[in-house]
Amino acid sequence: MVPSPSLSERTGVPVFLKMEHHQTTGSFKLRGATNALLQLDEDTRRRGVVCVSTGNHGRALAFASKRLGVDCTICMSKLVPQNKVEAIRELGAQIVITGASQDEAQLEADRLVAENGLTLVPPFDHHDVICGQGTLGLEIMEDVPDAHTILVPLSGGGLIAGVAAAAKETNPAVKIIGLSMERGAAMAASLKAGRPVQVTEEPSLADSLGGGIASKTNTPFKLLGTLSTRSFCCRRPRSQRASAMPIGRSGRSSKAAPLSASQHF
Repeated sequence: MVPSPSLSERTGVPVFLKMEHHQTTGSFKLRGATNALLQLDEDTRRRGVVCVSTGNHGRALAFASKRLGVDCTICMSKLVPQNKVEAIRELGAQIVITGASQDEAQLEADRLVAENGLTLVPPFDHHDVICGQGTLGLEIMEDVPDAHTILVPLSGGGLIAGVAAAAKETNPAVKIIGLSMERGAAMAASLKAGRPVQVTEEPSLADSLGGGIASKTNTPFKLLGTLSTRSFCCRRPRSQRASAMPIGRSGRSSKAAPLSASQHF
């Protein structure tokens, strides 16, 4: 955890940042992808794995697969930035670009599972992936045991579900708030509706937070309904930059000052 003097000054409370962009693959996704692969038996690993990704999960799964000698295929929509596609390709994964949304890319991944016997490793709707992401919550509470509020990117809910479960196991009173962009906020819209809903995906600066949440199990959605989490949709002022995952510590809630909340559920 790293203190943020600028955010602390703007919010009036101590703010800490969990610097997951320093991970080998550039995001927290390596935690969940690695844990999911480690739970597979040798026969399953030999058949190979596949996932759908907006970039970061695919890169994490490709990296972990290369380390463990597992064949890996990543399905992505046409909205995924080319630099992320190339980063995954450099790790030796097979790349499939299809459709205009993550849900459409999911159809190709499902076909590869059915026809080629690959094992699907979802980016968020998977028990082992959620548990892997939960290690981040454990580290937060170890470093800042009196944390009052944790702000977490919402997206499909795998990260916030894992962080909330781990953090609240340590301190049931800690507040967990999910942050999502306005454009294509599938989980935020689903939590507001009280059921999983589909939204139209649109190009966004926060491309990693895109994608629907529709699946057979909807594990993160169910978990978030029991973990007393809240969520905000945020718009990005043109003159400001967004800051992700600040951790507040004090009797008051910390806020990411550059983000302006447009909706509160």
